[in-house]
Amino acid sequence: MSGDGLSASLEVAVKCALGEGATWCARSGRFYWTDIEGACLHRYDPATGEHALWDMPERLATFALCADPQHLLLGLATHLAFFDLSTREMQRIVDVEPELDTRLNDGRCDRQGRFVFGTKHEGADLQSVGGFYRLGRDLSLERLPLPSPAISNSIAFSPDGATMYFCDSPTREILACDYGADGVVGNVRVFVRLRDADGVPDGSTVDAQGGLWNAQWGGARVVRYGPDGVQTDRVSVPVSQPSCVALGGADLSTLYITTARVELDAASLAAEPAAGGIFTAPSGRRGLPEPLFLGTWR
Repeated sequence: MSGDGLSASLEVAVKCALGEGATWCARSGRFYWTDIEGACLHRYDPATGEHALWDMPERLATFALCADPQHLLLGLATHLAFFDLSTREMQRIVDVEPELDTRLNDGRCDRQGRFVFGTKHEGADLQSVGGFYRLGRDLSLERLPLPSPAISNSIAFSPDGATMYFCDSPTREILACDYGADGVVGNVRVFVRLRDADGVPDGSTVDAQGGLWNAQWGGARVVRYGPDGVQTDRVSVPVSQPSCVALGGADLSTLYITTARVELDAASLAAEPAAGGIFTAPSGRRGLPEPLFLGTWR
């Protein structure tokens, strides 16, 4: 394994309750992420060390870069909205699953500039009642015919866009499906079954060679799988709850990793003082620019 023995180091010493949504903006050379439970959007510039943040009106679960660099598409707990980074103005787009005890969770844009995301059940007795959805460039919302998750995660797309990856974290399986440019999905299949004694699949990204990098919550690691589902690289993270990954930096080869503090007791937090921080590691692989959402602010 080319990445065996690699370890991540602390890059941004923040203490996010639930860091997520790792996103590298190649246009600006900045790294974005969200603290879901902290209801806050973060941006870090590794060239200057500048760390900016925006408070959100409710928990921010996921987001996407837009064609207009001043705007983001936000996946808040209950709805989708456009957000202007300069003015902080928001434009609500559509509510999601208002009839269910769920919130938005993971999401990424496909290669056609549409936003694909899933939801997470928030009930005490975790149930597979959520869904996977796609927001079109015309701002229409459709539910995808995919298995209902309890906790959606690992949404990512192959370099050619013809394969979508996703998971329901508690199953400890990452799935794949055929994904047409016309939006048709089908042929759902198991891509990876986690074999380690601990850890569940969380957020993912895909590199230029088609490898899937997956943060494994509770497992203190990020694992890369080739397009055939075989493990090729492993990066150790010095905290137990890595949550999402992105490939960034000037040559898109630096692995950025968000982490979390939720669910850690006092003893665990004492043993993991950097939990909730942003970590980086050299990946030895080149990433792809993050796809942009091509819908427009009305």
